[in-house]
Amino acid sequence: MAGRNGFEDDDVNPFAGGSVPPASNSRLSPLSHEPAGFYNVDIPMDSTKDVKKKEKELQAMEAELNKREKELKRKEEAASRAGIVIEDKNWPPFFPLIHHNISNEIPIHLQKMQYLAFSSFLGIALCLFFNIIATTTAWIKGEGVMVWLLAIIYFISGVPGAYVLWYRPLYNAMRTESALKFGWFFLFYMIHIIFCVWSAVSPPFPFKGNSLTGILPAIDVITKSLIVGIFYFVGFGLFCLESLLSIGVIQQVYMYFRGSGKSQELKQQAARGALSSAF
Repeated sequence: MAGRNGFEDDDVNPFAGGSVPPASNSRLSPLSHEPAGFYNVDIPMDSTKDVKKKEKELQAMEAELNKREKELKRKEEAASRAGIVIEDKNWPPFFPLIHHNISNEIPIHLQKMQYLAFSSFLGIALCLFFNIIATTTAWIKGEGVMVWLLAIIYFISGVPGAYVLWYRPLYNAMRTESALKFGWFFLFYMIHIIFCVWSAVSPPFPFKGNSLTGILPAIDVITKSLIVGIFYFVGFGLFCLESLLSIGVIQQVYMYFRGSGKSQELKQQAARGALSSAF
């Protein structure tokens, strides 16, 4: 048996007919032609002229801010030289009503004295507030609404009055070493001490009825109601403590006032004021 030639195909000639048949089983698909502008993405860019214009605008804004800052600093320095102090309200922290910064504005050797005076201010506020509570219980037990209304008046006039008349002058005196402000403090703080001692006793005049929690009203109401009497005796104790604290404050301030030579300065200022008024 004769072997078959592998190059021989049964009458199949791939070159026959003069043309190559199209390949039907081609493994590679033809590449698609991308549009000519596919890679030509237009990205907007600021021109050099626009960049320089923006730089000039920023420089102008910066120069204007620097100018305003210098002007503000100049005004603050002028106000400081004139004795005008710009104060922001920062106390109490939850609802700022006043400016108060002992640690940063009062000289360190006077801070203890100022804190003691501040305790006295808080003490009178506590006394007058507790006085409202005590008179409220008395009103409920039949003392009448007038004692409660008077207690409200004492509080809303006494606390701001104490701050304006003697605590703030002492604060400014400690900060500026002003002899005149020390004199103002001594005048109204003496009135404060007299009020505290008077309230601790609470005679029936000039304050009406049991509107203050002194020893006399406490003795009077405890015979009618034990609860009201206890409240009044607590109020009496608070006024006594405030009186003792206030006496201690005025002693310390007066000792510093005499020792620092402010008393002589106050006399000289008073003499000059009397002389100028005479002329």
